[in-house]
Amino acid sequence: SGCGVFDGSEIHEAVSVLIALDQHGAAVQCIAPNISQMHTVDHLAGKPAEESRNVLVESARIARGKIKDMAQVSAADFDAIIFPGGFGAAKNLCDFAVKGADCTVNADVVRLCREMSTAKKPIGFACIAPVIAAKLFGATVTIGNDKATAEAIEKMGGKHQNAGPMDICVDESRKIVTTPCYMYDSSPAQVFAGAEKMVVAVLGMA
Repeated sequence: SGCGVFDGSEIHEAVSVLIALDQHGAAVQCIAPNISQMHTVDHLAGKPAEESRNVLVESARIARGKIKDMAQVSAADFDAIIFPGGFGAAKNLCDFAVKGADCTVNADVVRLCREMSTAKKPIGFACIAPVIAAKLFGATVTIGNDKATAEAIEKMGGKHQNAGPMDICVDESRKIVTTPCYMYDSSPAQVFAGAEKMVVAVLGMA
């Protein structure tokens, strides 16, 4: 969903997922929508910057250039999909950061997630990204223990389950696995531990 916690993918989470997938023998293809970011944030100053960036181009930084436009792939290309968190998941992949429970989800994210669900293939969501699973599927998810976000998830038709920073929530019937990561004031090691548990669970379902 971009590159950087405040306007794109949370880099520690994305890299933790990539490392865990590699450690557990998965072949990986990074993807992102070819769209403009909602806005760009100066991560040093912590405030919006007067420039525009592209989600696919920024995501390519994390993927070391090996990335595809989400519009050009389908569920047939994958055994599973995992979405790292970061505000980009709630700003670029959907607009939950602005509209809360009344959010809409990017059309290609909707298409790909629904294709995966129809094919009974698993999907993982980290940090704030589980709001997408709540919106699209009414899934049982966790974003940790943030009351306001949990209430929004319930309002969207999902179910929220409190979980610790290194824990996961598994919706067996929908094959959806979620973990809080940086929804807590977590350390990088804690983020990796939760991400790895999510990866193991997703790969097990695949």
